[in-house]
Amino acid sequence: MKQTILGAGGSIGIDLAKYLKDYTPDILLVNRNPKKINPTDTVLAADLTNRADVFKAIEGSGITYVTIGFPYSVKMWKQLWIPFIQNVIDACLQYNSKLVFFDNVYAIGGNNVNHITENSPISPTSKKGEIRAEVDRLILDSIKNKKLEAIIARAPDFMGGTARDQSIPIVMIYNNLLKDKKAQWFCDAKRIHSIGYVPDLAKGMAMLGNTADAYNQVWNLPCTTEKITGEQWVKLFAEAMGKKNSCFVLPNWLVKSMGLFIPVLKEVAEMNYQYDRDYYFDSTKFNTRFHFTPTTNAQAVKLTLEQLTRNG
Repeated sequence: MKQTILGAGGSIGIDLAKYLKDYTPDILLVNRNPKKINPTDTVLAADLTNRADVFKAIEGSGITYVTIGFPYSVKMWKQLWIPFIQNVIDACLQYNSKLVFFDNVYAIGGNNVNHITENSPISPTSKKGEIRAEVDRLILDSIKNKKLEAIIARAPDFMGGTARDQSIPIVMIYNNLLKDKKAQWFCDAKRIHSIGYVPDLAKGMAMLGNTADAYNQVWNLPCTTEKITGEQWVKLFAEAMGKKNSCFVLPNWLVKSMGLFIPVLKEVAEMNYQYDRDYYFDSTKFNTRFHFTPTTNAQAVKLTLEQLTRNG
């Protein structure tokens, strides 16, 4: 059975392809400039903002995985996300393809991030969260009313694999410590903050997609049950890198002010409710169902650093 990855060039898509080979030799990788991950992969260059290209990519696929990431901008998200996911849903329905959607937790806002489970309510408190909530509702409505077979597979912030520029711990901690500067963290480094490990998340997606009774549900992808703070994340990186354990905390007012001059910080500022309070991602449902033991935080940091060293 052909299994297709839309947005196959990102860190999740790359690792997902590695794990899908355990289930099928027929894997189609789709993005603007796709490259094979496994020798038997096929590739399709496509503009996934184009409806015809989406349909071409999904035609003949038994399972379609969405791991695409659009530019981190509210303006771009408003333009792209809803039309894209509607095209994906329409194509999956037309070609009888199952859908596995890699999601973040932006649709869950406020104090609901204190303990994020599959039952946490859709409760966006940011503009990007409102867009992701609409995406989720479109998928859930299509499951309920259009007989779409789909999974929403959620993940917290992540590191590992080939993740780099889009990984908060790499940008804020690793890159600074590497230059013998203080690591950085947002808002309050004494708050719990869950971070997933890319290979675990990708393996979880492959397992879900190839488990018949996992469909038509929300799943939190596998993440360790350890609860550690921003300060403790910095300590893990500093010890593993042999660097001084020091951290500068960026208060939200400063992030907002810097956002006037640095566009990416303007985009980050509205998400700081994930850093000014505990943010704990609970994957007990997945870990129990699949008897899965996620990588520990210390081991994830070690393996991430090894991958970064190999990549140069």
